[in-house]
Amino acid sequence: MASEEQCSAPPRWRSISLTHVEYPAGDLTGQVLAFMSLLPIAILVGFVTLIVFKRELHTISFFGGLIMNEGLNWLLKHILQEPRPCGGGHGSVTTEYGMPSSHSQFIWFFVVYFFLFLYLRMHQTNNARCVELLWRHILSIVLLAVALSVSYSRVYLLYHTWSQVIYGGVAGMVMGVVWFFITQEVLTPLFPKIAAWPISEFFLVRDTSLIPNILWFEYTVTRSEARNRQRKLGTKLQ
Repeated sequence: MASEEQCSAPPRWRSISLTHVEYPAGDLTGQVLAFMSLLPIAILVGFVTLIVFKRELHTISFFGGLIMNEGLNWLLKHILQEPRPCGGGHGSVTTEYGMPSSHSQFIWFFVVYFFLFLYLRMHQTNNARCVELLWRHILSIVLLAVALSVSYSRVYLLYHTWSQVIYGGVAGMVMGVVWFFITQEVLTPLFPKIAAWPISEFFLVRDTSLIPNILWFEYTVTRSEARNRQRKLGTKLQ
């Protein structure tokens, strides 16, 4: 059992600043925006899940771009060394520098890259043209609202100034455009060769670049295979 001397001097506890987001007590808006600012963490978890279960080269490239975008943000912060707002007083942050905002740069990279992927890379192969355009536009509006909410949350919660958020957003958008076209023009032609590597075959890494709409393809193939297996099972039972 611990002695009284040991108990009288408890250790200093520190939170993991990556997920420790503070908001004003009793401020419902601040609480909602604090949860919104955690979306980049959820996006990263989603990417890791997709890579583990899908193992698709374009998804891996997208994730690689996000990581490089974060590296650029770290570099810019330590070059510019602009402090965070004085009124924030947050005790748990990854770095004392605030220019540019990493949350803003991350979310705008993700949204811009996703926009380009959605409108330039994906093409519907069935005849539901109106439905296709409708869900694309709805998804785009939702993503835009999410990006604006995440950016605004960093100013509202006094983690960044408006200029830090704006410059972070611009840096993320530029990086998103550049990395999308690098992926399309430079990396995509190499994907078939990469997918043929023995290590790629071992880990079931695949290239779906030539499939216009992977969601529609997987849906039709899965449905066709399920019907074939059901027919075979019904024949055996007779």
